[in-house]
Amino acid sequence: MIEGDAASVYVAGRPAGTEPVERSYVQVIRVRTLLAWVPFVIGAVVLDRLVLAETPVGGLLLVLVPLLAVLATALAPPRIWARLGYALEPAMLRVVRGWMFHTDTLVPLVRVQHLDVARGPLDKMFGTATLAIHTAGTHNSIVTLPGLSPARAAELAAAIRTHIKADLD
Repeated sequence: MIEGDAASVYVAGRPAGTEPVERSYVQVIRVRTLLAWVPFVIGAVVLDRLVLAETPVGGLLLVLVPLLAVLATALAPPRIWARLGYALEPAMLRVVRGWMFHTDTLVPLVRVQHLDVARGPLDKMFGTATLAIHTAGTHNSIVTLPGLSPARAAELAAAIRTHIKADLD
């Protein structure tokens, strides 16, 4: 695998030449973001009620932390989705992601060991799947491509398998 910060031309938020993942994956990201904020909101309520209740700033956390959670849940997922793309090239798979920290991963198909198509409860709910590519080596040996339709994930897996079989012959 080759990783780097490619200086690419961007089209609609993602590097030119890459395909977007399913639009419904925004909802998966949104639910995961909301679930990640739940402990912070609970912690803010507890801290506010037990420690800050009798101070001049009592009640401030009850407003600020949930507001921050709502803003993060509304604004971040579309940006994360817009920066997630992929391209299956003749000899490699390119996975591009990152809103704040950009990662451009190139997986040579000759290094692919095996493939998994996974669907968790949120994926099933919103009609998405994740393609996991296991490669030779130890560092970053699993590359995931989330947000594909189940049919597209299976299609990509079949295309990569065909390439692997051609290399073995």
